[in-house]
Amino acid sequence: MAIATVNPATGQTLRTFEPYTAAAVEQRLARAEQTFAQYRLTDFARRGELMHRAAELLDADQETIARLMTTEMGKPLTAARAEAAKCAKAMRWYADRAPALLADEHPAPTDVTDAGASRALVRYRPLGVVLAVMPWNFPLWQVIRFAAPALMAGNVGLLKHASNVPQTALYLEDLFRGAGFPDGCFQTLLIPSATVSDVLRDPRVAAATLTGSEGAGRSVAAVAGDEVKKTVLELGGSDPFVVLPSANVAAAARTAVTARVQNNGQSCIAAKRFIVHEQVYEEFRAAFVQRMAALRIGDPLQESTEIGPLATAQGREDLGELVADALDLGARAECQVAVPAGLGEGWWYPPTVLSGITEQMRIHHEEAFGPVATLYRAESLDHAVELANDSPFGLSSNVWTTEPAEQERFVRDIQAGGIFFNGMTASHPALPFGGVRRSGYGRELSGHGIREFCNATTVWIA
Repeated sequence: MAIATVNPATGQTLRTFEPYTAAAVEQRLARAEQTFAQYRLTDFARRGELMHRAAELLDADQETIARLMTTEMGKPLTAARAEAAKCAKAMRWYADRAPALLADEHPAPTDVTDAGASRALVRYRPLGVVLAVMPWNFPLWQVIRFAAPALMAGNVGLLKHASNVPQTALYLEDLFRGAGFPDGCFQTLLIPSATVSDVLRDPRVAAATLTGSEGAGRSVAAVAGDEVKKTVLELGGSDPFVVLPSANVAAAARTAVTARVQNNGQSCIAAKRFIVHEQVYEEFRAAFVQRMAALRIGDPLQESTEIGPLATAQGREDLGELVADALDLGARAECQVAVPAGLGEGWWYPPTVLSGITEQMRIHHEEAFGPVATLYRAESLDHAVELANDSPFGLSSNVWTTEPAEQERFVRDIQAGGIFFNGMTASHPALPFGGVRRSGYGRELSGHGIREFCNATTVWIA
C-alpha cells in the first residue's frame, strides 16, 4: 500500500509520501536511543508539564486535526472532534496520575526480614525505545493511549502508523515536539509494513505495541518472540451484545445501533453479534432494524452525517464478501440501506442487518469491519452465554439485564477482556483495555497500561 492520503468519500488521492530511506530510519533510531538516555532521568513533574502542554496544543488544534482525520479515513466529523477531545483528556489523566501509578511499592517489613533484608521495594523503570504499530480507524486515540503512558513512564516512542493516515502520523510527531518534548521522544516512521520487522529486530528497540488485525499481530509477535522482546497486542473483536428479558428493550435497541455503527462500524470494540433472548427477540429486532434503516449516510464532513464511507476500498470488498457469503448460505437481510445517489466514487457500504446466521457462514467466525450487524435468537440464558462465547475473539462484551444473578453469571463465564452491563463498550483512561484469545494480550490504559512497558525492579537492601 502506498503511503498516501486518499479521501475515502471520493477515492481521490490528495497527498503521497515517499517512504523513509534506510538512512533516515537509522537516524531516527539513533536519535531515539540518545534521547532515552537523558529523558529517562527527567522527573514526573517535568514530564507532566510537557504532557499538559501537549494536551493544550491538541485542544487548540481540535478542529484542524478532526478535519484531517475525517479526510484521511472517513469518520464523521463530530466523531473526529470527540476523538481529539478524548485524547487530550487521557494525556492530562496520565500527566496527573503517573507519579502515583508508578510509585515505589514497599512490602511490609515483616514480609522480607526472613529473607535477610532490612528493607525492600519495587521500582518501576522505563524499558527504553518502544515501537508502536497503529491502525487507521482511530488514528489519534490509538496512538495517544500508548504514547501518553509510555512517555510519562520515561520511555520514548517510534510510531509506524497505518499507511493511509500519514498526515495524522506526522501531526502527532509535531504535537509532542511543539509541546517541548526532546526531538527523539516521539518520532514517526513513514515506512511500509514490510520493514517493521527490521525495526523491531534492531537492538535499540526494547518493546513493541500493536493494534490491528490478527495477521499483523501474529507477524509482530513472531518477530518479538524471536528477539525476546515485550509486546502488547490489541487485535480484532467480534463483540457480543446480549439482551435478556429484564432489559429495557427500547433503550437496548437505541444503544445497539450506536454500538454497531460507531466510527462507520470500523471499531474493534463495536458490538457486532446481537444475541437476543427469544422472549424479547421480536421487540428488539423491530426497533433495531428500524433505527439501522433510518441512519443518515453522507459526506462525513457534514454535521448531520451519521455514517460515512469505509476507510479503504479493500475494506469494502472484504465486508461485501462476508455479507455475500452469508446470504448465499441462507442468511436473511433484515435491512440493507440504499446508499444515496450523488455521493461520489467513495467506499460506501450500506448499514445492514442479517439474521439466520449459521456456523457455516464466515461472518459467524470472522470480524465484520463495517456497519453490518448479525442477529441471533437465544433460547435461554445458557444458550445466550454459549453464543456469546462462540467466537475466536474475546475483546469486550455488552450484556443487558437488571438481574444481579444474570450479571454474575456473565462476569463468571464470558470470555472477554471487558463486560459492560446496560450500556456499550467504551475505553477510558482509568480502566484497563485489552482482550483474550485471538483479540490479543496485555493491557492498555489505567495503571496496568503504564506498567506494561516498565521494568518492575526488585530492590533488596540487607
